[in-house]
Amino acid sequence: MTKMNQASLKLAAVVLIVAVTVVFWWIVGDQTNEAARQLDAEGVELDYAIRPVNLGPAGERIVGVLACIGAIGASGVLVLGTYTRKVAFGWWWILIPLVGVGAIVGWFWRVLTAGEIGANIGLGFAVIYACPLLVVLLTAAAVATRRLQRDRERRNHPS
Repeated sequence: MTKMNQASLKLAAVVLIVAVTVVFWWIVGDQTNEAARQLDAEGVELDYAIRPVNLGPAGERIVGVLACIGAIGASGVLVLGTYTRKVAFGWWWILIPLVGVGAIVGWFWRVLTAGEIGANIGLGFAVIYACPLLVVLLTAAAVATRRLQRDRERRNHPS
């Protein structure tokens, strides 16, 4: 087994965050309600906040399964890195909130791309609830980052 270097650990962290975003996007699935689907089948044009990219059921499944594999693999690399002390445990205080942000973004994207007739009320509720939670998670990650920086500065420049 090759040695883990810092670049591979950083890549694993990025892969984990992106993969969790895609996994949640896949698990949540299309949020277009049944009535809108029936109208779409009859030729009525649906309203979208953002029109989704259509990969089809097989394409979505492939992307979702690959994202699951990526998330599991990246998690394994990071856990092994923590076990072998290549990753400081404090980094998890940054990584976990960012993974939470990825999960919320994956869910939010499905709400944002849901087909509707008229206003997408679910989008309004999603904004009301998701945005404050995103702010809390990003603030937690920023505070943890600052704390790690301060601890590193103390170790490198003792008073």
